[in-house]
Amino acid sequence: MNWTWQEITAASSVSLLSLIGVALTAVTLPGNWLMLLAAVAVKAWQPQMFSWWTLGIAGGLAVLGELVEFAASAAGAAKGGASRKGALGAVVGALLGAVFGSPFIFPLGSIVGAAVGAGFGAILVERGISKRTWTESAQAGAGAAAGRFAATIAKTFLSALIASLLIGAVWIA
Repeated sequence: MNWTWQEITAASSVSLLSLIGVALTAVTLPGNWLMLLAAVAVKAWQPQMFSWWTLGIAGGLAVLGELVEFAASAAGAAKGGASRKGALGAVVGALLGAVFGSPFIFPLGSIVGAAVGAGFGAILVERGISKRTWTESAQAGAGAAAGRFAATIAKTFLSALIASLLIGAVWIA
């Protein structure tokens, strides 16, 4: 196949942004959506590069990633005995932990920061607002931290699937 410079540029852009997207997802940022946006932009510019089926599957995997992330985080917090307020505290704590952990040994700092932040967020809300004991609050925090870590792993796996799909579609098809 003879590739034009536009096709090479489009395929290279999707490939690079897909790899960046996986890295962003691993550090709890919206990398799946970056990959999907890049693929849609390439579809608009070079329509032959992707089928609508490929984009639909990639979009479905991105939505699944969000659902898995929410479900794993919620399940971890619930397993630890967190209340709804505690689960919300875990979400806010995870976001803050990822942001504040980012400068330390990036990207590991944001991954660990999100898990630790989820735990502390749940503990603070359970103890401070729900007036639960330290033991109950710590159990909720541990569950929230474990759930957040599992959610990050699962979503990053789905992100790698999206990247593989998109990169394969532009270079092989």
